[in-house]
Amino acid sequence: MKRDVVVDGRWLEPPEPMERVLLALDCLRAGERVRFLIHREPLPLYPILERMGWRYEVRLLEDGCFEILIQAG
Repeated sequence: MKRDVVVDGRWLEPPEPMERVLLALDCLRAGERVRFLIHREPLPLYPILERMGWRYEVRLLEDGCFEILIQAG
């Protein structure tokens, strides 16, 4: 089971959520993944993750926010 590093970007102004999640990815260790929470879908993030070789899953939460699980590809 992977250990989650939570990045809560909800209600932050751009570009802070993107900066926080990319910094967290730079610091990941083996067996960890990022659990990114944000109040709107981060469409610009997806092509960046793909270019960098990260895999991700997107889930809409009951409160209308998004959860993106990011791990090594």
